[in-house]
Amino acid sequence: MKKFSIIAAALAVSCSFGVAAKVTPEQAKALGSTLTPVGAEKAGNADGSIPAWDGGITQAPADYQSGQFHTDPYAGDAMLYSITAANVDQHKALLTPGIIKMFEMYPDTFKMDVYPTHRSASYPQFIYDASVANATTAELVAGGNGLKNAAIGVPFPMPTNGLEAIWNHILRYRGTDAHILRGQAAPTAGGSYTLVKTDEKIKFLYSRQDANAVALEKDNLLFYFKQVVTSPARLAGTALLVHETMDQEKEPRKAWTYNTGQRRVRRAPNVAFDTPGTASDGMRTTDDFDMYNGSPSRYNWTLKGKKELLIPYNNYKLHGADIKYKQILKPGHINMDLVRWEKHRVWEVEATLKDGISHLYKTRTFYLDEDSWQVSLVDLYDKRDELYRVGMAHAVNYYDLPTVWTTLEVFYDLSSRRYLAMGLDNEDGVASFEEEFSVKKEFTTNSLRRSGRR
Repeated sequence: MKKFSIIAAALAVSCSFGVAAKVTPEQAKALGSTLTPVGAEKAGNADGSIPAWDGGITQAPADYQSGQFHTDPYAGDAMLYSITAANVDQHKALLTPGIIKMFEMYPDTFKMDVYPTHRSASYPQFIYDASVANATTAELVAGGNGLKNAAIGVPFPMPTNGLEAIWNHILRYRGTDAHILRGQAAPTAGGSYTLVKTDEKIKFLYSRQDANAVALEKDNLLFYFKQVVTSPARLAGTALLVHETMDQEKEPRKAWTYNTGQRRVRRAPNVAFDTPGTASDGMRTTDDFDMYNGSPSRYNWTLKGKKELLIPYNNYKLHGADIKYKQILKPGHINMDLVRWEKHRVWEVEATLKDGISHLYKTRTFYLDEDSWQVSLVDLYDKRDELYRVGMAHAVNYYDLPTVWTTLEVFYDLSSRRYLAMGLDNEDGVASFEEEFSVKKEFTTNSLRRSGRR
């Protein structure tokens, strides 16, 4: 695929050796001028198929009311073209290896409906201001297993290595308090599934408008996360609590689980890396959640540069309240009639497992949307260097905040011909960002015990 910038190509060479060039105040002046405040190129591409960024969605449509599923601002767009197994060769320059593999595995059903590109990504002004400020101050801690001198916004809007880029994804803005009723399902090859429902609460300390680097480093906390399984009955009450640290070299993630059978809260140091995810039927690792989360310490990270790719984007149709789960979940892959694809510029980041370190994935290739730092696609390779899983994040702009986040994340397991769909909410209600959680009431081990009891 075509690299569209000599600078990006040069970065790929320098960053593969872990070189981190400090952004100077002079260089940072590009933020807000030729670059957006979070570091994307403002200009469109050469042929106009990617437009210039004009601020993204800056206000909700007139018919939107808080608490509703988000109205599709682009419902009137006509499809540009559809990619199928019959014409995929004509479009391979815009496809990842994982997407090409999906066409090979499901030639009769997998397709990509491509629509006009809308650079809809937007964040609040205080996120933009903080991102610009972080550009000249943020630093990785020794080994890259944490960061310092950053708060609120994107820490490295002008990344010089792969670690900085993945930290941008981990710390991208998603509100300050989020309450999500999430469903997940792992259909068999024949399409049957059991729906697992969870109640999740997140309190982002890093993103609070009054956050500051000194306090964040003193407390060494980025966010709190609590997840409680609510169905099916055999799993209901299983609960997880995470306190995510900022400098994981100083103090690793702290996690606890509540087991309904034992009625006990236990420390869970293994809730990290390639431990199987909650009720995932072995279809994802813990660090697959949110496309990537947690410590980056097991990998060497290389910033390969930028590419123009087709990625899932503005997936308001998939997000709609009128869609039922049975319409989404189909044998082999989700219903591709509901998925919108657009051409966007992405950062390519490759993570290769360090020598002597164990993980289910030997290599991971991430594709991060330049406008939001959301990981849009990921190709996951096994120890034989063969594609093992393919991850797809179906993004929308939650313009009530505003922020870009996923409405559905799907991991396709190529060997079993199964997949895990996470984030199903169409029948249960859209994520809420209006509550403000008390740490003592929601994110202590006592609160975990109370939440887990059934």
